[in-house]
Amino acid sequence: MFHLTQPTAQQIDAFLNSQRDAPFSYPEVGATRGEAPAGYNVDRNRVELGMGAETFQRALLALRTWRMITLGWSSVQPREASIEVGTTVAVVAHHYGFWSLNACRIVYVMDEETNGMRRTGFAYGTLPEHGALGEERFSIEWHQADDSVWYDLYAFSRPAHVLARLGYPLGRRLQRRFAQASKQAMVDASRASSLI
Repeated sequence: MFHLTQPTAQQIDAFLNSQRDAPFSYPEVGATRGEAPAGYNVDRNRVELGMGAETFQRALLALRTWRMITLGWSSVQPREASIEVGTTVAVVAHHYGFWSLNACRIVYVMDEETNGMRRTGFAYGTLPEHGALGEERFSIEWHQADDSVWYDLYAFSRPAHVLARLGYPLGRRLQRRFAQASKQAMVDASRASSLI
C-alpha cells in the first residue's frame, strides 16, 4: 500500500487489522529453512559482528527489538511487536519520494545448536498487502570454533503487484540498500559499549 505522506498511526492500525487473518501470499512458507524455491530472486547477506558471548547477547537484543529494520527510512509497526510465530507486522518505508506499508507475518522462530554453532532468529513471510512475494530470515550465529558472531540475512522474493513489476529495477536497488543498511545497523548495535 502506497502513500504520498507518512502514514498515520490510525492508517497503520487499520492496515494491520486488514491483514491479521490474511493468508500468506506465496505457497513455499518456511522455505528459508533450506534452499530457496525456484522462480525467485535469492539474496544472501552476512556480516561478522564480533566475538564472544557479549557480542552474541547484544546482537540478540538488537534482533528482538527490530534494530535490523529500524533504519531511519524504514521501521516495523507496532514497534514492540513480539518475535513469535503468528505476529503480524507492517514494514513502513520511505523511498523514492513516497511511503509504503508492507504486511508480513512471522513464519517460524529458531534457537538451535548444531555442529558447534548456535543460531537464533526468525523468518517472516509476505501477506497480500506487500509489494513482493516471499520470505526473509534474520539470524544471529555464534561459532564455537573461533568464537565469531555473525548476522545472516537470507531472502527469496519476486514482485507481487503490477507497480512492483514495473518498478522492478528500483525494487531490487531498494532490496540491496536495505541489506547494506540492515547489516550496518546490526554491526553498530553489536559493538555498542553496553547492552541496548
